[in-house]
Amino acid sequence: MHRFAFFLPFVHLVAVSPAVMSSPFPSPILLDIGGKKFSTTIDTLTQREPDSMLAAMFSGRHTVCLDSQKGFIFVDRDGKHFRHILNWLRDGVVPTLADSEYSELLREAEYYQLLGLVEQINTVIINRRKDDEEPKAELTRIDIIKCIQSERVRFRGVNLSDLDMSKLDLSLVDFSHACLRNASFSSANLQSAKFRVVEAGGSNFYNAVLRECEFTGANLRGAVLAGANLQSANLQDACLIECSFSGADLRSAHLQTADLTDANLEGANLEGANLKGAKLTRANLQKANLQRAYLRHVDLRDTGRPCMGAHNHQLSSGFNVGACIVHHVILRVSSNCVIFALRNVF
Repeated sequence: MHRFAFFLPFVHLVAVSPAVMSSPFPSPILLDIGGKKFSTTIDTLTQREPDSMLAAMFSGRHTVCLDSQKGFIFVDRDGKHFRHILNWLRDGVVPTLADSEYSELLREAEYYQLLGLVEQINTVIINRRKDDEEPKAELTRIDIIKCIQSERVRFRGVNLSDLDMSKLDLSLVDFSHACLRNASFSSANLQSAKFRVVEAGGSNFYNAVLRECEFTGANLRGAVLAGANLQSANLQDACLIECSFSGADLRSAHLQTADLTDANLEGANLEGANLKGAKLTRANLQKANLQRAYLRHVDLRDTGRPCMGAHNHQLSSGFNVGACIVHHVILRVSSNCVIFALRNVF
């Protein structure tokens, strides 16, 4: 007469000439999952996911059936992904799989009521979908190198996001309207290149040569331009929020109506730069050189880290210029229309 194990939710155990096995279980536990053989321990099956079907099966509270001849407990499921199930229970690691295989593993995880694994798989699937939605670069670094060997190069409107173009000679190249998010131009030669209305948030121009470049209307939010040579560059109307210009050379640069909110201009050379109407809210101007800079319609009162030095000049308008060099700067305070012409402050 045959005895059969009781049925847990979502599980079907089939016994062949079984002998009843109850807790404590022998170690290792031998499992036959749809014809594939596995061996594991009681701790692996019960500790990481204590509320799962597998933990309930081997909790000692229930009777399971053992093949008395071969010693295996048979579970009528496809065993293709059961090794991933065991590895999750052992290490808490989600494997790297193709999208279709994630769907199969998710189905098995739901069957075994492994709620932690179900959550992690769903997170991976969602993140992959987000990555797929993100635009990918249309060209590689090798493609760029081949292109710049020709006399006239244009990448207008091309998606070059996340591309490494560091140390390349890209002078005179036209990137207007391109997508350059998180692209790297570190130490590249970009003299006289055009970046009109580009999307270049998070891009890296560290130590790049950007003399006479055109960035009008560009979005460079969060970009790194520290140490870059931007002499006579045109950044008019550009979004430069949270950009780093630390130590950058901005002599004679055009920054009219640019948004430099929270920008770091520490040690930047802005001699002769045109900042008419620029927004410098909470910008860091410590040790910046503003000699002969044009600051009409600029409010320096809200700069985040005002320059503090041996001399701390507090003007009647509320400007705190500290140790910055502001010889021959023209300032207009919009609120009271008072014009200050500073001559040799120090």
